[in-house]
Amino acid sequence: MFGDNSQPFEHDVRPLVRAIGKSPEQWQRADLLDYCLKNGIQIVNFRYTALDGKLKELRLPVNSFKYLEKILTAGERVDGSSLFPGLFPTTESDLYVLPVYRWAFINPWAPDELEIVCRYANREGKPAPTPDNVLANACQSFREVAKAELHALAELEFYVITNHEDERFSGRPQRNYHQSSPYLHSRPIVDEITRVVSQVTGNVKYCHSEVGYIDRIESSEKEIDGRRVEQYELEFDLMPMEDLGCWLTVARWLVREIANRHGASVTYLPKLDEGMAGSGMHLHLAIMRDGVNVMQEAPGELSEDALKLIGGILENAPSLTAFGSTVAASYLRLVPGQEAPTKICWGYQNRASLVRVPLSFACKERLDTVVNPNESGDYPQNLARPTVEYRSPDGSAFPQLLLAAVTQCAAAGLASKDSLELAKKLAVPRGTAGDLSHFEQLPATAVAAGRQLERSRTFYEEHGLEPRLIDLVITKLEDEEDLGLSEKLKRLPAAERLAASRKLMHKDLHKH
Repeated sequence: MFGDNSQPFEHDVRPLVRAIGKSPEQWQRADLLDYCLKNGIQIVNFRYTALDGKLKELRLPVNSFKYLEKILTAGERVDGSSLFPGLFPTTESDLYVLPVYRWAFINPWAPDELEIVCRYANREGKPAPTPDNVLANACQSFREVAKAELHALAELEFYVITNHEDERFSGRPQRNYHQSSPYLHSRPIVDEITRVVSQVTGNVKYCHSEVGYIDRIESSEKEIDGRRVEQYELEFDLMPMEDLGCWLTVARWLVREIANRHGASVTYLPKLDEGMAGSGMHLHLAIMRDGVNVMQEAPGELSEDALKLIGGILENAPSLTAFGSTVAASYLRLVPGQEAPTKICWGYQNRASLVRVPLSFACKERLDTVVNPNESGDYPQNLARPTVEYRSPDGSAFPQLLLAAVTQCAAAGLASKDSLELAKKLAVPRGTAGDLSHFEQLPATAVAAGRQLERSRTFYEEHGLEPRLIDLVITKLEDEEDLGLSEKLKRLPAAERLAASRKLMHKDLHKH
């Protein structure tokens, strides 16, 4: 079963797509009304993202056809001052939440409930200055500048936290990458995550265990102390950036909900323990022009547009960090030796660089006949999927603001006369680890990232980011009060340092 729109709809992995028989981009209100009436939908759940990056909910009973038509047409009212503290005065905080028809899906556990992700509008019926609309505006600006669409995928990393029921088949710290059962104790949970997120979004590439494993974690937080933790990654496939803003938030909710239904817990914390792999939220970017990926000029060689995109990201990297690494623990992850970037540079397959160019499947030779020499079928022409990977963001990110800021930086790169030369200047020599010491350092603390954003705020404001949202991001970063934190921790005796580090890391267990 396939989520690819080029496949027959009866083979689509998404139940609602199969039922309606159209691509979601073609859905009209009448399609959803018809589905609700024919399939006995009792509840419509409006879903929308708040400032904390979490998915919120408004449950609407289907009282009558008239009521269903009304809510699908004009949405409902919500309190913007509660959803976005500090963004709207309480005297002007009413917002509309308007259902986006292509973002509808059937509740995985209640087939008589229809879920629809919404966007915000103000009292005049115009897009409100909220992160979802900032992202939509950034995507439109990119189209105008590049005459192309920016597509992206996210690598969603997280730790699953389970009760330690027995001692059999224990894992090893930092050795759990692509592990299989019976050495994976939370595999049934992640199996359901993989199936459900795929059936909702139609765009999951794969899910696998990552390197992180702690047999019995030590913490002052009762929810995780003494429990087993295993790290996983759920990776999407490329989709339009605006759609990623929707499905990334939905997926984060689904992952937590499924874990909870299994009596487990999940955290997106950027760092869980000293010496243990942190959880990132890397973004892969691709420019699509007339439906064609234009990131390469030849197999393994980036196009000029791709290099300019990289230049735009790297030029703004210090301030961009403020949107993707928002807590003190983020900067305990961004340290040398942990496959996390610390320097502003890029390279082919180089995991120490801020932007990495991964393998693209664009080989001169057929891949299938390398191991299947008797294969005689045609070799598909669209296997290449070149991207560039932005590696510093983590699970503490403001998802929609991060995607909007990345899109703004990408557009600026394509529009700039200097970004191509900058990309060439900041390249790590191909095929070598390279000496990275001469490259500029990423901000080392949340406070430093916030101050970089303050210095660069004019750029983001001119590209459409609401000034009050910038103020809120800077304030949240300043509140981390982590200037000089690493030096303070290093001066502590080992046992005290470990206890202090864990307290810092675990305080934001479910903040995002």
